[in-house]
Amino acid sequence: MAEIRIPDLGDFDEVVVVEVHVTEGDSIQEGDPILTLETEKAAMDLPSTVSGVVENVVVGIGDKVSNGDLVSNVSPQTGQDSEIPMKSNDDEPEQQIESSNATDQPMQSEYDYDLIVLGAGPGGYAAAFRASDLGLKVALVDRNADLGGVCLNVGCIPSKAFLHAAKILDDSKEAEISGIKFNEPEIDLSKMKSWKNNIIKGLTGGLKGLAQKRNVEVIQGTATFLSKREIEIIHEGKSKKMSSKQFIVAVGSEPAELPFLPNDPRIIDSTGALEPNEVPSNILIIGGGIIGLEMSTIYSALGSEVTIVELTKDLMPGTDPDLVRPLEKILKKKCKSIMKSTQVISAEPSDQGIDVSFRQDDKEFSEIFQNILVAVGRQSNGNLLGLDAIGVNIDERGIIGVVQQFSTNVESIFAIGDVIGDPMLAHKASHEGKIAAEVVSGHKVTNDVRCIPSVAYTDPEVAWVGLSEEECKAKGFDYGKGIFPWSASGRSLTIGRNEGMTKLLFNKSTKKIIGGGIVGPNAGDLIAEIALAIEMDCDVSDIALTVHPHPTLSETVAMAAEMFEGTITDLYIKSP
Repeated sequence: MAEIRIPDLGDFDEVVVVEVHVTEGDSIQEGDPILTLETEKAAMDLPSTVSGVVENVVVGIGDKVSNGDLVSNVSPQTGQDSEIPMKSNDDEPEQQIESSNATDQPMQSEYDYDLIVLGAGPGGYAAAFRASDLGLKVALVDRNADLGGVCLNVGCIPSKAFLHAAKILDDSKEAEISGIKFNEPEIDLSKMKSWKNNIIKGLTGGLKGLAQKRNVEVIQGTATFLSKREIEIIHEGKSKKMSSKQFIVAVGSEPAELPFLPNDPRIIDSTGALEPNEVPSNILIIGGGIIGLEMSTIYSALGSEVTIVELTKDLMPGTDPDLVRPLEKILKKKCKSIMKSTQVISAEPSDQGIDVSFRQDDKEFSEIFQNILVAVGRQSNGNLLGLDAIGVNIDERGIIGVVQQFSTNVESIFAIGDVIGDPMLAHKASHEGKIAAEVVSGHKVTNDVRCIPSVAYTDPEVAWVGLSEEECKAKGFDYGKGIFPWSASGRSLTIGRNEGMTKLLFNKSTKKIIGGGIVGPNAGDLIAEIALAIEMDCDVSDIALTVHPHPTLSETVAMAAEMFEGTITDLYIKSP
């Protein structure tokens, strides 16, 4: 009996098993792959060191293995090979005829598709398009008629359209400082919604065209798994069964609800907030996270009295407070009230509005609002497909368990995007979709991502990537930081803004960048440079010595590096 064990892993203490290629009883040859292992950088096959019959396999998908761990026992081949008769040349014509006859008809797959992608959001359509580009027969299933998912239809894109309109309104009010005065703007809400919807229509139409060009079959309906290779799709009362060799689950998430709130049309979520019939005189926004603060920016600009209530002590929980502070200062001027460390305990609808009761510091009080917008996060849709019935690991929140190649514990099913957990971001899902598509197409790739940027498209914008300062403190990490205030940026001052800043975090010993954050106009565009620097493993000099154009907001990244390095000339830092 021969033992196959994990070889020396070099710099890695342990690696993850992402694929098992053999089962008990399989005949294998020396060099045949037994497992696929995944490190932070790459995926690699573990070959068999002998020829023979597999007696057992003692590891599974998702297991972590180390140098010397037992993988499989194999009974080596004895002398059977010498007993197999060799074909004579006389046999060859018959073999050629048989082969020729066998290829007269195209090979029929036992499945309807090579890959079915469930969910046509940024992750799903990216996965479907990439898999088709790699030669697979692909179907893309979504419950909605238009591709693009939440992000394109009722999330990222429509909210950014409204945020742009809000910025125009705010800029018109602030232009007087530069000697330009506008009359009070007139808001045509119907025309604004039509403009927003035309943007969405153009983008969804573009996706439809891309699917057609790639021969990706788009199917509308809701799907339920019948087995690991078959789903049932229901649409308008009609049912259809479809099979596939592999599936990618990318069904996203939906707004989380507060169960104690009454069922009233005046209580809306982010989807409803982006299709308003009128601008409310006042609105309560429950939740001081990214979505809540973006909606606050929109509705305050449109003319509503906005009240924000947040359960925790900070707005945008989990973000470094110094990045949020400039935004909060501006929101306090735009909003009627911001209540932190405050709980909503009940809401009673009436003809006058919705009477909301709050608890803050053991005191209870109430206020009436015309509308309530619930923005308390999102919840995974992973539990809507019947995945648990076929054995897929999924928790009570609907989060599907995956390894780094996005495979689940069921060999034919992969999952990406919001359904595999935080951060629930469209750009994360898109990247994961492309990786998953390449994996199911047979490519040896892995999700080698060091950082994922986050952006709040408020005014000012807040963006961060990599480790935050709060995380560094919590982990006891020895870090240093460089901060450049935008009050010293010529470009920032010329656009009438001085509240921003750029912050970079470095490993104190290696001087390599580990994180960063920006608050100010266009922070979401600027954060990409910091993300690239982290991915490229840059040190402080790499950033500081990169010549940036002047005057720009982007040069504040280099100046923050110079602040840490002590080479800044645009500010005077007294020597210790």
